[in-house]
Amino acid sequence: MPKKNDIVRLTIERCGLAGEGISHLDGQVVFVSGGIPGEVCDVQLLKVGKTAIWGRVHALVDGSPARVAADCPYYPKCGGCQFRHMRYSAELETKRRRVEDALRRIGGVDLPVSEILGAENTLRYRNKVQLPVAPGPRIGFFRARSHDVVNVEDCLLQPETASALRRAVLAWMLEWGVPAYEEETHTGLLRHLYLRFSRTQVLCCLVVNSAKPLPGEEALVSALRAAAPGLAGVAVSVNQERTNVVLGRELRSLWGHPWLDDTLCGLTFRISVPSFYQVNRDQAEVLYEQALAFAGLTGHELVLDLYCGIGTISLVMARRAGKVIGAEIVPSAVTDAKANAARNGITNADFLCGDAGTAAQHLAMQGLRPDVICVDPPRKGLSAEVCDAIADMAPARVVYVSCDPATLARDVRRLHESGYRPEKAVAVDMFPRTAHVETVVLLSKGEIDSKKVRVDFSLEDMDMSGFQKGATYDQIKAYVLEHSGMKVSSLYISQVKRKCGLDVGQNYNLPKTENAKPPQCPPEKEVAIMEALRYYGTME
Repeated sequence: MPKKNDIVRLTIERCGLAGEGISHLDGQVVFVSGGIPGEVCDVQLLKVGKTAIWGRVHALVDGSPARVAADCPYYPKCGGCQFRHMRYSAELETKRRRVEDALRRIGGVDLPVSEILGAENTLRYRNKVQLPVAPGPRIGFFRARSHDVVNVEDCLLQPETASALRRAVLAWMLEWGVPAYEEETHTGLLRHLYLRFSRTQVLCCLVVNSAKPLPGEEALVSALRAAAPGLAGVAVSVNQERTNVVLGRELRSLWGHPWLDDTLCGLTFRISVPSFYQVNRDQAEVLYEQALAFAGLTGHELVLDLYCGIGTISLVMARRAGKVIGAEIVPSAVTDAKANAARNGITNADFLCGDAGTAAQHLAMQGLRPDVICVDPPRKGLSAEVCDAIADMAPARVVYVSCDPATLARDVRRLHESGYRPEKAVAVDMFPRTAHVETVVLLSKGEIDSKKVRVDFSLEDMDMSGFQKGATYDQIKAYVLEHSGMKVSSLYISQVKRKCGLDVGQNYNLPKTENAKPPQCPPEKEVAIMEALRYYGTME
């Protein structure tokens, strides 16, 4: 039986989801950090589980021609990159095969991934930087699979200005005796340094564990402005919760303004501190242009964009479509989407706030029959309800943008069973030197219902009362998190709904035993839940 710290000789068969090499030993899968397919390695076993083993390359016996010397002194201590030991061409081929393999094994479809669109620039491409802070003080990145902060003076994925701002913050901490946040004790002040970049400017936000003024605020602002001549603003986010969520509920400006304007695909977008925005601007344009090409728009189509965020894909498609409707669960993102439409003079795009599944089902019941549906879900993919609603609306084409090949493949299978034929798939390397990959898939329906809702309608023309009244638990959770920074459970929501005399469904979240004492919703979370219920029209 293999034991921890054993050295065993293995052949790397392929790459796993997190970029590690995969091999087998005595019938168990072995995940090998730093392994490249085709290599023969002596592997040190770090953890031996019941069904899997984890290890790292101890020595190369027969190395791959794709192997190169890592160009970062923090690799692989920091958990940010997974492929700095591999030539970029090999990294791209590994990602392309991963997507193709997932579609075949999980999706059950023989859909060749004809190409992967690599990045022209694999360095300094990130426009958002989140640097955790730990006692020392240390400012850097979490070690892989841990919350141990590796002190990183410069990251090759981040703009050089990020390093200059990091040094300025570190000097301020030392000069003014600012304590770093400590997770275990929930003490200390500075939790994260959070940076956002446009093409010409940078926005700096400090995430702190106190609502009190910072020590030496004026000195801090002066130091940050000196470190980054393109600084647009300095903000403070107050997060006093024991949580892994980075940003808190309160945001105040110390200097300048807490937002940036950036251009993407010829459009202007306002990016606030919490806004979702693709972190690789150049590759985002490649991704969206591919999605636009798959949509096959001629200027007359009705497009439904689910998971629309701040409206990036929606507005890109609106320039080629007759009408676009976007749906997004985060209220502030919907507000941003509407503002971005107005900012760019786009009048043929409407946006609604709601869970994608609920919104899609409601729109389907209202008789909406889009020509094209575009989906760009989070890593967990589409719910069964969304897949069913897509089938009910019967668009001619579905454009699926995905950040996870496994859930993409699962959903392609679901849609294929509903009559949608996968036609094309293209991978896009949004995050060079990491294990992540984006994919765009086109699915087409053979025979479609020609009965369509007219393209020139607006959401005001439709009865949305049922949609607003039918706020899901996921909607309520998202609203509370967005507006208060607190996470709430379904149990707490059901308790508040019962307290308000609202229907929660028979036996929903009731105790499993007669004497069980479930935790009660704290008063501050009760207030936040009631605010969400009022927003969605569930209660007066």
